[in-house]
Amino acid sequence: MPTIFDLVNARNIASYYTESTSNKIPLLGQTLFPAKKQLGLDLSWIKGANGLPVALMPSEFDTKATLRDRIGFSKVETEMPFFREAMRIGEKDRQELNKLIASSNEAYLMPLITRIYDDVTNLVNGAEVQPERMIMQLLSKGKISIRANRQDYDYDYKMKDDHKEVLVGGAQWSNPDSTPIQDIIRWQKTVAENTGTKPTNAIMTTKTFGYLLNHPSIRLDMNPIGGQNIIMTEAMLKQYLSTKLGLSVAVYDKKYIAEDKTTQNFYPDDYFTLLPSGSLGNIYYGTTPEESDLMAGNSPADVQIVNTGVAITTIKEPHPVNVETIVSEIVLPSFETIDNIFIAKIN
Repeated sequence: MPTIFDLVNARNIASYYTESTSNKIPLLGQTLFPAKKQLGLDLSWIKGANGLPVALMPSEFDTKATLRDRIGFSKVETEMPFFREAMRIGEKDRQELNKLIASSNEAYLMPLITRIYDDVTNLVNGAEVQPERMIMQLLSKGKISIRANRQDYDYDYKMKDDHKEVLVGGAQWSNPDSTPIQDIIRWQKTVAENTGTKPTNAIMTTKTFGYLLNHPSIRLDMNPIGGQNIIMTEAMLKQYLSTKLGLSVAVYDKKYIAEDKTTQNFYPDDYFTLLPSGSLGNIYYGTTPEESDLMAGNSPADVQIVNTGVAITTIKEPHPVNVETIVSEIVLPSFETIDNIFIAKIN
């Protein structure tokens, strides 16, 4: 006869989570910052200056090569933040589970087991929130700030000041006399002049996209005679931006529930970010204490790793008989291409 420990363990939970989320569409940040694993919790990366190539020095024959200093390059080092939360099976569910195990009635047992697995899956989904929130903070503010549970995490990635702008007064995109297309061209030019690379992607929310969708200057540019009569669609505007600016747009409205139980956008309204193509950096997962210390064969805990670096740990509790499940991660994005983006607060 199986026991509670046979049914509720990290291996079974990890398998259930992997199977139940196998067809899930990845969050936008996961596609821009691929996940990587490393030992420990220290993160460092080399940040280049502007991305422009520096000409090779001329040299005479039969002489030693001139040594180049790594001028304009800096090594960014920081300690990655730690996230962890646990849950136990409630006494009522535990009693029901023991009763169903004793009766060997699988038809009634499995729905309860699934509900318990779903509770843990919610913790793992919560672990996914943290790197996505960090990425979208970087793409809208150039820095990360998380405050909850008496922990303050602040990371300033030292974004270039001339790659940020706040529009004021009549320049704000909600104003019909503003010039959003000229703004975008100017921002693309700034990045191209500083880095040699023109950003060809953009991210914004539906609210921000709506300013462009309803903007009279764009309608008139599309149809100088009857622009005011155009029934503008999202597809039409995206095609216009692609043709006019060479810009591919992602409208991103995904939300999450923060630690204070409020519903938040991952990427905020009234911001507009220009991005280069390809990966922007990486999401690095460190080694959690559970993975480092409890994966040994003699440990009373069972640990499984999902999503590159999220640890699911189950610990047997003999009295009262129960299982504590812990989900933990050490995670932080690198951002090697931060000099190649432009962030604007447009309203």
